[in-house]
Amino acid sequence: MANENHGSPAEEASLMSHSPGTSNQNQPSSPKPMRLVQDLPDELVQAGWEKCWSKRENRPYYFNRFTNQSLWEMPVLGQHDVISDPLGLNAAPMPLEGGMIDASAESKQRKRRFSEEVPPSSGNSVKKPKADVPGNPVAQPVPSSPSIPGTSVLKAWCVSPEDKQQAALLRPTEVYWDLDIQTNAVIKQRAPSEVLSPHPEVELLRSQLILKLRQHYRELCQQREGIDPPRESFNRWMLERKVVDKGTDPLLPSDCEPVVSPSMFREIMNDIPIRLSRIKFREEAKRLLFKYAEAAKRLIESRSASPDSRKVVKWNVEDTFSWLRRDHSASKEDYMDRLEHLRKQCGPHVSAAAKDSVEGICSKIYYISLEYVKRIREKHLAILKENNISAEMEAPEVQDRLVYCYPVRLAIPSPPLPSVEMHMENNVVCVRYKGEMVKVSRNYFSKLWLLYRYSCIDDSGFEKFLPRVWCLLRRYQMMFGVGLYEGTGLQGALPVHVFEALHKLFGVSFECFASPLNCYFKQYCSAFLDTDGYFGSRGPCLDFFPISGSFEANPPFCEELMDAMVSHFEKLLENSSEPLSFIVFIPEWRDPPTPALTRMEQSKFKRHQLILPAFDHEYRSGSQHVCKKEEMYYKAVHNTAVLFLQNSAGFAKWEPTPERLQELVAAYKHSGRTLSSSSSSSSSSSSSTVDKERELGREQSSSRETNPN
Repeated sequence: MANENHGSPAEEASLMSHSPGTSNQNQPSSPKPMRLVQDLPDELVQAGWEKCWSKRENRPYYFNRFTNQSLWEMPVLGQHDVISDPLGLNAAPMPLEGGMIDASAESKQRKRRFSEEVPPSSGNSVKKPKADVPGNPVAQPVPSSPSIPGTSVLKAWCVSPEDKQQAALLRPTEVYWDLDIQTNAVIKQRAPSEVLSPHPEVELLRSQLILKLRQHYRELCQQREGIDPPRESFNRWMLERKVVDKGTDPLLPSDCEPVVSPSMFREIMNDIPIRLSRIKFREEAKRLLFKYAEAAKRLIESRSASPDSRKVVKWNVEDTFSWLRRDHSASKEDYMDRLEHLRKQCGPHVSAAAKDSVEGICSKIYYISLEYVKRIREKHLAILKENNISAEMEAPEVQDRLVYCYPVRLAIPSPPLPSVEMHMENNVVCVRYKGEMVKVSRNYFSKLWLLYRYSCIDDSGFEKFLPRVWCLLRRYQMMFGVGLYEGTGLQGALPVHVFEALHKLFGVSFECFASPLNCYFKQYCSAFLDTDGYFGSRGPCLDFFPISGSFEANPPFCEELMDAMVSHFEKLLENSSEPLSFIVFIPEWRDPPTPALTRMEQSKFKRHQLILPAFDHEYRSGSQHVCKKEEMYYKAVHNTAVLFLQNSAGFAKWEPTPERLQELVAAYKHSGRTLSSSSSSSSSSSSSTVDKERELGREQSSSRETNPN
């Protein structure tokens, strides 16, 4: 695997670019350099080099517009081509004076431990990067390939490998994963998927259409119901639709029954006639009661409601207005009690009047999505046809045997992918295609690089790495929205210490709901097998059928998805006699209780249940790949139920004993925010973190909110 997938990643050119003026005071720094008449060889000009004049030092220097690299001396001809081989992976070693290559020095440099090059980090939330990679035999090092991005990058930047400070800048300093852990998940060997491989042009079209669909949804809610769309409701609509969708598109639904989404319908109806927000003060409660009464009256008068419904709503509204005019000494609790009474009296009539309109919104969004899927499919097939690739493949014969799980493979070959630009902004990697830019932190970009190296088998030269990274980041950006903190609650992950405890105590080596961005193990299930398969995904959880293994499941908090997950797990446990275990983390919603929680509590496979109190445990942010360090963790705003579902063999092997459970609970006591809070002393950072927790709390509970108290 290492030899196949660790060739010369040509598109990683500017990953480790840093400002020469800030990293080394002896290097030139000129944001707007004065261009000189170019007297450089054509090879260097084509590679992006220009000769410029430093006003500060009053002498010329050389600047590369592709990599932002600056040198006082003329770049060495023939060292490597920064366009086709930016990292210098294929470059010949620099000869010594006698013409011999110092192989011992190269070997010695390769064998340096990371602990010697990266300063030790403190805190409980991070791990030191490891140099040994599974699948790369220690006794057979690859001479032209570093074990982790860094060594060849040093060559590309003409930095001495012995410079430990510079080496630390070019390597991950903090990791929130352990890619060394091997899987214990066993499956039946499966055929490659017939899903079409990702392409930036197709993904760009899909993202544009999804943004249009979101805008349609907003306009329909505002025009028909006079409300803004419920927060995160579009995201949960996509999650719920994919549970029943049989269409061809990995993101947009196109073949669903029923057409009207229960999730979208429920969330819109909860906000009619107005959204009931949480109340803190008396005046807010009074104002909310007045607005609800006014909105209910306006809605019932503008819809085709029955005479009895009109009569009931109008009478209760007028009675409320009369009470508001009479009683000026009411407390907040009095106003909230009156609001609850008004909702009980008017709610059923208001809902009946709005039912047809809300169903129309849900149907309209679905049918627009169906048309968009057709356009995306046509675009994709046209690209394949241009490259003489058939979209119809004969299903290969698959041996009926058990194997350890492996990443999803695609049957239809990938067409040539267009070039994608990349540059660095501080510690963030920016990947751009046709003006559309996505961002990921340098550490997580290195993680994607490693996952790609482990999992991809059709791109040994890494020529398609950057386009596929762009497609992956764009896909998740579109799925969870582009608003502030939007979608982060749906992608939240368990803390690192909890994953470590799960692996140590219960043999967990696999995540049922993850992504290449937030996964802890290198084996996981995710929403999109086309973009994520190159980075280790085993495909969607509901399409994954393990025979044995120990699994962690922390699904997005969508009721329909959680319910389908329970059905899937119970079927797997019923059909397998091998050790099989699922440790499930879901919110403890009791008002009303979710079907998934109720079913698991009554399941014959439930071996134990834990309840983690709200605000006493944490999640890792769903935007961990781009967020600030102090925003990496946030407090859970609801209780979390931890349920152990195991068959008899799984219970015998990974029994949740009191000692193990005590150690698991203790792992939650290691706060990932300790390091962040100590490094962030400003009050503004603290307030930002608090605001984010409140925002996440709103989005996690918005689909369940029925009582404003």
